[in-house]
Amino acid sequence: MKRSIQVSKYHTYTGHKDCLYTLAKFDDQHFFSAGGDGMVVLWDLEELEKGTILAKVPSSIYSICYSEPRETLVIGQNYDGIHLIDVRNKKEIGSLKLTSAAIFDIKLDQDSIYVGTGEGEVIIIDIDTLSITHRISASDKNVRSMEFIDGKVYVGCSDTTIRVFDLLQYTLVHEIEAHSNSVFRLKSNPNTDHLLSASRDAHLKIWDQETMQLKEDIVAHMYAINDIEFSPDGRHFVTCSMDKAIKVWDSPAYQLIKVIDKDRHAGHGTSVNKLLWMPFNNFLVSCSDDHTISIWEINFDD
Repeated sequence: MKRSIQVSKYHTYTGHKDCLYTLAKFDDQHFFSAGGDGMVVLWDLEELEKGTILAKVPSSIYSICYSEPRETLVIGQNYDGIHLIDVRNKKEIGSLKLTSAAIFDIKLDQDSIYVGTGEGEVIIIDIDTLSITHRISASDKNVRSMEFIDGKVYVGCSDTTIRVFDLLQYTLVHEIEAHSNSVFRLKSNPNTDHLLSASRDAHLKIWDQETMQLKEDIVAHMYAINDIEFSPDGRHFVTCSMDKAIKVWDSPAYQLIKVIDKDRHAGHGTSVNKLLWMPFNNFLVSCSDDHTISIWEINFDD
């Protein structure tokens, strides 16, 4: 049985001067945002005051990733490379020129940084020496998303494929034509053995992550799906889209239970690009091309 849900907008953060593309958790109460203005801002969900500018780079940012053990934020500067920021001291501690293309995704795995680029590569970097240890040629188009599962990296590409590489030898394990357009996001279900993929084709697909056999194909939005995010308890997930909507789904039934949009909830007026479901008060965070960050209060009736 699906749980009933109440959603209300709790707060709106402003301050960015351009489209917002990415969010990352700092701790249970704080998160980072970044986008077209090149600014990285740290926000507090309790104080709800003006954010703290942590860094500024010369071009847009599509991806950031935080290492809690190292208290280090990795920023992907499009058409250049990565910057490492000591968050506590608010200073840059390293940078590396990588690409003349966009940087669509950054992930951390043990002591390595994985960078997915618009040149179709996954670039692997030693975080201590900032030296490139390996390059995976994943596609002749963009690498849009990466997900680590059981010693493998799953790569979603703009050539419609998902490719799976072993992390020991970087050999190709699976290659499937997953969607009819770019694969924008991959996300592992924390409570099952399923991989979720979201695409520019507006479909949400559910895969067996070991065999990569298709389990379910859902026409989830009207336009491109930009992100997937699970709730802290893993019982629900959300998707967001270029169609301006956020949708709340039951997991693992994959049933739609709520649509959050402008007309019904004073939602975003343009494309919703990234989501973050925070442990603090079970707040859902969303950011958009409209330059704002919305905080959503999500309550379920058991």
